[in-house]
Amino acid sequence: MIPLYDNVPRVHPPYAVLGILVCNVLAFLYELQLSPQDQMFFFHLFGVVPARFSHPGWAFMAGYPDATVWPFLTYMFLHADWLHLILNMWMLWIFADNIEDVTGHWRFLGFYICCGLAAVLLHLLFNPTSPLPIIGASGAVAGTLGAYMVLYPHGRVTTLVLIFIFQFRAALFLSVWFGVQILSGIQETSQDMVAGVAWWAHVGGFLAGMVLIRFFRRKDRCYYCYNSERKYYDLLD
Repeated sequence: MIPLYDNVPRVHPPYAVLGILVCNVLAFLYELQLSPQDQMFFFHLFGVVPARFSHPGWAFMAGYPDATVWPFLTYMFLHADWLHLILNMWMLWIFADNIEDVTGHWRFLGFYICCGLAAVLLHLLFNPTSPLPIIGASGAVAGTLGAYMVLYPHGRVTTLVLIFIFQFRAALFLSVWFGVQILSGIQETSQDMVAGVAWWAHVGGFLAGMVLIRFFRRKDRCYYCYNSERKYYDLLD
């Protein structure tokens, strides 16, 4: 299921979303200048390697520098390849502009970073000894999906499924997406598989977004949010 666009109108220019998107693209263009060996070193240094933080003795023996908090921020702006980058930025562009409408520019940036932190912390909880670096914006982007679920469950998402195009209520589309992340995470954990995709980071980001948006949103900017009392929420296509 690939979302193509949603029908919730954008009111304000999404400057923060654009800024995040540009930072991700610039970081990826820098990665492309590195050799494969230097790129892997870069990921281990600025991505989050769970074992580096849970087993400092191992990290010292492996040659990591002293642990700092910077990787918990920088990991959100690194991507493994073009597909990884495009998928994350596409999801960000579709759903996050409406979240920025509600929070404002700077508050959205804080919200996004908090969701990214929650995402990586849940990944660490389920993969504390993993020697693989976690990189990518997907955990933070998942936070915007969780917020969208709370604010715009009535919205419609036009979606590509195989070669067919369908329109789903946002609540249904996001519920299916979230269910896939949980089931994939459970399967990976139960089979003791090496974490190739940070499923639990997606789950952590999504749940954080659902909770945190209640504190970051500004009610005077909630132009198209679901309102069960007013019943004015069935948006036009």
